[in-house]
Amino acid sequence: MGTSALTRSARFRNRRYGNRGVMNTLLWILAVVLVVAGVFAILRKQLIWGIVLIIVGLLVGPGGVSIFT
Repeated sequence: MGTSALTRSARFRNRRYGNRGVMNTLLWILAVVLVVAGVFAILRKQLIWGIVLIIVGLLVGPGGVSIFT
């Protein structure tokens, strides 16, 4: 058997956290869409709904609050 440069736990860690960049990008896009939708809602005189969308967008985006950690 050949030896691997990575231990078994390191390979598992890499597989488990390998898609963080993709997830961050998707969350950033979702946050932008939510904030833009919130701004448009405010412009259409739907103040409460617009504020809710903006707050959720700020919580979802990078640097926001994660409910998973």
